[in-house]
Amino acid sequence: MQAVEVRDLRKDYGAQKAVQGISFDVREGEIFGLIGPNGAGKTTTLRIVSTLLSMTSGSVRVFGHDVTTESDAVRRILSYLPEEAGAYRNLTGRAYLEFIARFFGNGEKVREMVERGVEIADLGERINDKISTLSKGMTRRLLVGRALMTDPKLAVLDEPTSGLDVINAREIRGIIRNSTKGGRAVLLSSHNMLEVELLCDRIALIHEGRIVEAGSPAELKGKYAAGNIEDVFAEVVKWASATS
Repeated sequence: MQAVEVRDLRKDYGAQKAVQGISFDVREGEIFGLIGPNGAGKTTTLRIVSTLLSMTSGSVRVFGHDVTTESDAVRRILSYLPEEAGAYRNLTGRAYLEFIARFFGNGEKVREMVERGVEIADLGERINDKISTLSKGMTRRLLVGRALMTDPKLAVLDEPTSGLDVINAREIRGIIRNSTKGGRAVLLSSHNMLEVELLCDRIALIHEGRIVEAGSPAELKGKYAAGNIEDVFAEVVKWASATS
């Protein structure tokens, strides 16, 4: 069974066509990246997969569950981390994880989730400090811990390292990479081409709401005789613009 199956997905906002008939699959245990510039349709796609936004047409299934007709079942096995996610600044990191965990269980289950979140965030003693005192990188690690502590079958991450410095971004990538060891699938978006090249098993390049190329980073670099994915994307967008 595929973790995610997207078929001919379309999303219109009035006359604006944000997503124009895209299709792709995400396999179990895989990190799949949607890459492209701002406004390409990445976030819209992630929100539809996460049941937060309705589609205009097409179909999306998460581990066999239709996101429209079986949204409750999808939400039980999925965790979504938006790019601009925030946390309650007056809570400590641990108290924040406890607060979120109570939406997913009680008693021993809450304790287990919190300890898993603490381990993933890896903030040491700073986990007991107020979130308002944490750096942006520390807060993002806490939020990634929150997203993964529920042990979702699919983690949907929108620009997971946006705005972070090199060290914090590297640490977040390490957390994401390690999260698939139990078979969890990760669907993420990014406009950072280097990041997805380092992190993703396969990628889809989105331009103006359409997938213009897809494959593993190695396959795409070989196909276009390019040294990196940024060069691949530039070449593909140039071709797509010339033929549209």
